[in-house]
Amino acid sequence: MTTQMSSYKNINLAPDLKAIGRRIREIRGFDHTQREFGKMLGIGQTQLSKYEKGLSAPTLELLLKLKSHSGRSLDWIVTGGEGG
Repeated sequence: MTTQMSSYKNINLAPDLKAIGRRIREIRGFDHTQREFGKMLGIGQTQLSKYEKGLSAPTLELLLKLKSHSGRSLDWIVTGGEGG
């Protein structure tokens, strides 16, 4: 068991908030302002700006709303990986 656990030490589980922010910005597109899109998601413009700049980690609730709005997978929103 110790051998298996040691192989996990080098895995970085911290999310790349700036990359997540870029994908949130991509989902928002050019059709909506931050204020409009924030209202659609149930958050304020200031909070959406923090998410898009990578200054704050989005909540699971927000990630699920983004998934629903965009049709993209949670995997894509969080990691940029394929799956939607």
